[in-house]
Parts: sequence; structure tokens; C-alpha cells
Amino acid sequence: MRKVTVAIIGAGTAGLTAYRAARKHTDSILLIDPGPLGTTCARVGCMPSKLLIAAADTAWHMRHADMFGVSAADIQVDGHKVMQRVRRMRDRFVGKVLEGMESIPEQDMLHKPVRFISDHLLETADGQLIEAEKIVIATGSRPAVPEFLQKAGKRLLLNDDLFELDTLPESVAVFGPGVIGLELGQALLRLGVRVRMFGVGGAVGPIGDDEIRQAAVQCFSAEFPLDPDAQVKEIRETDRAVEVTFIHTDEKPLTEHFDYLLAATGRRPNVDRLGLDQTHLQLDDRGVPVFDPQTLQCSVEHIFIAGDANNHLPLLHEAADEGGIAGRNAALLPDVQPGDRTVPLAVVFSDPQIATIGMRPANIHEQFSGRFAEAVYDFAYQARAKVLGRDRGLMKVWAETGSGTLLGAEILGPDAEHLAHLLAWAMQQQLSVSDLLAMPYYHPVLEEGLRSLLRDLQTRL
Repeated sequence: MRKVTVAIIGAGTAGLTAYRAARKHTDSILLIDPGPLGTTCARVGCMPSKLLIAAADTAWHMRHADMFGVSAADIQVDGHKVMQRVRRMRDRFVGKVLEGMESIPEQDMLHKPVRFISDHLLETADGQLIEAEKIVIATGSRPAVPEFLQKAGKRLLLNDDLFELDTLPESVAVFGPGVIGLELGQALLRLGVRVRMFGVGGAVGPIGDDEIRQAAVQCFSAEFPLDPDAQVKEIRETDRAVEVTFIHTDEKPLTEHFDYLLAATGRRPNVDRLGLDQTHLQLDDRGVPVFDPQTLQCSVEHIFIAGDANNHLPLLHEAADEGGIAGRNAALLPDVQPGDRTVPLAVVFSDPQIATIGMRPANIHEQFSGRFAEAVYDFAYQARAKVLGRDRGLMKVWAETGSGTLLGAEILGPDAEHLAHLLAWAMQQQLSVSDLLAMPYYHPVLEEGLRSLLRDLQTRL
């Protein structure tokens, strides 16, 4: 039996950060992961998807160059070359992650899956036992596929599978207009793939505000068929396609054939194979350990959970923050401290982009009822956006009355990733609307739209 002070299960972003944080306080540490190594972001997530989006945006700008009086005739998309570059660059990103792991001593690594035997005891498949004083669960997540989508059989694609295609397909049915579905679905469409997107319940990306959600549906529906609350009657695999039968706009069933069905229906935490039933951990209705989001400590005090495994904020920068907090607290138990958390920030790299910053609208309405003001801005009136031919979308900001402190924001618009960072940094510094209006604004830039919105918000405060 091997005995260690800290065992970390999972070597993704959260696990690696937890390892480095714990290693500052103890040499008795074990990082456990059966592989493949390289983090979800680098292998199948944010990086390969952005490579596909970059190719798609290039094709789109070429096709729409005529609005500027520029001719780009005979545009061709070579699907083989597109996917070759995606994989080549993805492998480089994965390689960089693996290079960063080379500094980890081999004795600190165990390349095997493990399960809990008890609160302190882990076991590998071949019977090796590890007794750990403290444990960090950082096992990440995997795609969640509803049972009815599995009827697509061999025509079913996950985002993990998409990047392994030798070339671009001719048609894809995308299920799930969330972050993954919007990014990949729109990118495929702009590369010449016929796309139809289906959703459930009306949600679009991470948007919480109804007005911005409706604007998003209008924007994306103008480019490809999108039904965020679809009535799908049947999915069936055939010899050469997957059939999807759904209720069309005329209330009649319509059947369309696609090369593939892309399931972009979210991800599930990788905790169901850890033998958590052998522990005294309190689990929620999803089977995920109940934990303190500030300290990452579970109901069993020596066990912590970080990153996508807890499904709290499944984003790379959040996983890194949580890994650092969990690793430090595990190593220094019982000295458990709340970690410094940054303002929530999420970006969808669609076109127009979507960004959410700070508190969600529902939480603002609940926690600041009668004590907040909001203002909305339409990018159709933004000069720089009109110059760029990208004047679609809305931006909304909420602030506390009296203090003028920013509470939250949602953006559907051009280059929202940059405006979102400005707002997140402002919220992190607890700046008020007045503080932001005192900042410099160049002309002509997209940030002038933010200034117009803040001026309107100031009058409402």
C-alpha cells in the first residue's frame, strides 16, 4: 500500500493547478490520471473549436466582401485542409500542455484509474491501494447525450468526434443551441455545411435575459434554421444518413436527412465511476459531492472537488482558480480558507458573440429587488459597428441604485469578448457607473456604445 499526504484525481486544468498549489506545502503528493493527458480545453474544447471558427470566419468575410465594394469571387473551402489544420494546431496546444507536465517528478504520477474503497482509501483496477490523508477530486467532465439522440447510431457525433473527421460533412443536425452547439454549428455552416439546429426549452447559449435571448434567436435564425424549443418526433439511422422528423413552422411534421447528428447537449461530471458510494460523502441529485464553492471542501472534510467535476462553473479559468484553492486547502487542512474568486465571466465565440458578466439577471432581480436599474443598448445605432458591417445585437447592464455599483451585464454583439473583459475588470474593482463614465473613450470604437449605455443607466439610477 502506498501512503501519501495529498492525492489528486485528475490531471486536467484543475488537477494540475491543484498539484502545483499543494506541492508548495508538501512533497508527499500523488497526481492520478489514466490519460489521455492534455486538458479538455486543449484536446476537444476551446482550442480546436476556435481553430474551426477562425476558418469559418475567414470564409464568411470573403463571401460578404461585396458589401465593401470588394470582389472575392470563386471562394472554395477545402474540407480536408481545414480539418488538417485544426488537428495540427490542436496537437501543438496539447503538446505545450504535456511539455508543462514534464517538470512533474515521475514518482508523483500514477497513470491508472482509481476508485474509492473508503474515505481515505483508493484502489486501482489491478488492486494497487493508495491511502491518502487528503484527496482532491478533479476528474473533469464528458459529453452528456440524451438517450433519444443515441438513435442516430453511427451517425451520432460528439464535439470530441467532430475534430477527428477527415473532411467536412455535407450536412449536420445540431442538437443543443448552447455554447458548444452555437460555436460549432455556426462554424460548420460558414464552411459550407448545411445545418439545422434544435433546442429544448427556448434557451440560447448562457443568456439569462429574455430580451437579449429573443434578439439572439432572431440573429442566428437569419443565418440558419434554429428552433430553440423544437418538437422532435423521431430520430432514425439509415444506411446513408440520419433522419430527423420534427414539427415545422406550419405545424406539420417534416423529415430531413443529415450526414451526422451533432449532440451538443452539455457535459456531465466524471464522478459516477469513482465509487463515491463507498464514502461518507453527501451527494446531490446528480451524484456530485456537495461542496462549499468558496473553499471547495466537501461534506467529508478531507475531500475537495474542483473544476468541471463539480459542474459549478465549467470554464477553464474557473477550473484553474478552483484547483488552486482546493490544492492549497487540502495541503494545509485544517487551515481551510475561502479562495479569491474573480467576477464570473463567460464568452461564446459565435457571431455575434455572447458574453455574460457578473450576476445573472434572475439573481439580480431576486437579491436586489427594488434596488437596481438596468439599461439596454442596440448595436444597430453604433457607428463603429455599422462601419464594420456588424451592427447586430443588444447589450444590457444592471447596477445598484444609490451606489451605482455594477451588478451584471449580458452582451450579444460584435467583439463582445473585449467589452466583456472591460466590464469584468470594472466589476472586479467595484467601479461604479460614474467611475466608468469618467474613463477615456476614443472615437470611433465599439466602446462608445458602452458609454452610451452607461449614460442611459446613469439617468435611471
